[in-house]
Amino acid sequence: MSQSSTLTVLSPAKLNLFLHITGRREDGYHELQTLFQLLDWGDWLAFTPNRSGRITLDAPGLDIPLADNLVYRAAGLLQKGTLGAHIAIDKRIPAGGGLGGGSSNAATTLLALNHLWQRGLDQAALQAMGATLGADVPVFVAGHSAWAEGIGERLTPVELPERWYLVIIPGCHVSTGQIFSHLELTRDTSPIKMAAFFEGYSRNDCQDLVRRLHPEVDDVLSWLAVFAEPRLTGTGACVFAGFEQEAEARAVLDQLPDQWTAVVARGLNRSPVLAALDRALPQIDPQV
Repeated sequence: MSQSSTLTVLSPAKLNLFLHITGRREDGYHELQTLFQLLDWGDWLAFTPNRSGRITLDAPGLDIPLADNLVYRAAGLLQKGTLGAHIAIDKRIPAGGGLGGGSSNAATTLLALNHLWQRGLDQAALQAMGATLGADVPVFVAGHSAWAEGIGERLTPVELPERWYLVIIPGCHVSTGQIFSHLELTRDTSPIKMAAFFEGYSRNDCQDLVRRLHPEVDDVLSWLAVFAEPRLTGTGACVFAGFEQEAEARAVLDQLPDQWTAVVARGLNRSPVLAALDRALPQIDPQV
């Protein structure tokens, strides 16, 4: 084992630039189309590998039982023998916001520990592991903005033009399970081609339902519509709008009502996790 040190990486948030629900399968999962946009904003995770044989977490303010924590579960999927790690989590991405925080953290953990522990698993194997943790984990493992179909598992990398996004965080939590099981959810949108999205033919099929169930989301959508075309990300609760220039997004941020919080973030085609791993040295030999 080489001298251990800490690897700190940005675990990026994502936006669903649109979300069409095209059907429902017999197993209850929904068929969908979406376009994942990674952001240069998110949570910070710090990994310190060791030979303790234990996974320990330091996550202030994250009130989740260890057995349910996706970071802990992801580390457990890779761990063997005496391999261990201490993981510190600095949460910025709100839960229930549609920004993929838990999925991103799980994917970041798989990528980082596979590298630091020299487990040698390829992307396909890590994506398969990630899929057992959540439907959005594989896109974060792939580490690229992507067009997704099926239940989100069929991914096509996409090079998106650089845009800046104002992401507003209402003071509410939206349950993905509640939205996808709701009787009033639209489930029969016709599939589109990628070109149709870029021509402006898209929406979020969850948006009308979420704004009816959550007045806070409705308020944000109405306010932001004065400045740009607002859209829900995922099942919400967060709302975003895209801008060509950072200054445009910040000008709207400056007028944000006090009851909400928001961030301005740049869209990324490649995950900062992959960039960090390009520079990081493996730290523990694979002999366990």
